[in-house]
Amino acid sequence: MPAAIRATSDFFDQLTTDLLVLRVMAQQRFRPLSAEELNRRPSPSRWSAGQCLEHLNIVGGYYLPTIAARIKRAQEHGSKPALVAKQGYLGKKFIEAMRTPSSVKSYDSPQRYAPTGTRLPRTVAEVFSRQIDELLRLVLLARQVNANAIRIPNALFPLILLRLTDQLEFLVVHIKRHVAQAEAVLAGNAVSANASAA
Repeated sequence: MPAAIRATSDFFDQLTTDLLVLRVMAQQRFRPLSAEELNRRPSPSRWSAGQCLEHLNIVGGYYLPTIAARIKRAQEHGSKPALVAKQGYLGKKFIEAMRTPSSVKSYDSPQRYAPTGTRLPRTVAEVFSRQIDELLRLVLLARQVNANAIRIPNALFPLILLRLTDQLEFLVVHIKRHVAQAEAVLAGNAVSANASAA
């Protein structure tokens, strides 16, 4: 199956829309949570909502500075936007894997990208919100260069270099996956709390 080719403006418009929805969710849903709500785990083997966000913060801490540096280098070299946003074979595979809901297919997170603890402070939600803002900024900057030509090293396999287009889409899909996981945890906590109160 050939890799997807989309108009650059449409591609970045969709990423921006997805990130704006996530930004609202970060501000309205996660930031108001108490430390207790953020840290409540559905079971010892499942992450809390806070741990889902912490995982995203750790992954963002790797990718966001790398993406910013690569975009800056492209700007310095006079890179201009391409008419289409291309998707590479490996990028497509990674993105498709992340699109599979965690309820259908779960993945073990490597230890270095796993949450750092079980008693996370409320600032985990604030950091997540700031990272969404930074990713929005980077998507805006990526519109101004040839994002197909910029390569980003994969966090797990640094010798694998994904197109910036693929990496940005992967990050958005990855965030959506773990936000849905956090929402499911919070919904389950609400149900169990109501049941015990009844």
